[in-house]
Amino acid sequence: MPRPTTAQVFYGSLTVVLTTLVLLLVTDAHSGAAVLAVAAVGLALGVAVAAVLSVQARRPAAPAPAPAPAPVPRARVGGAAETRVSEPSLRR
Repeated sequence: MPRPTTAQVFYGSLTVVLTTLVLLLVTDAHSGAAVLAVAAVGLALGVAVAAVLSVQARRPAAPAPAPAPAPVPRARVGGAAETRVSEPSLRR
């Protein structure tokens, strides 16, 4: 099983803390069972966020388009490419 990335841990933990805090403030839970239920909802939502990040990380990126080949210059007909220049050889 692959290890979670830093982003998964960060966003999952942030989701758990913020969701639990907001739900505790909104529901005004006082009993132990209600606090436990709110914490379970926050934890489940944090795991879901981390799992969504995991799926997005595994999705392959779109392949980069192949670069267009550079045009190759053609030799001039009857030009310098066809005529040979006689040069003295360095070997004797």
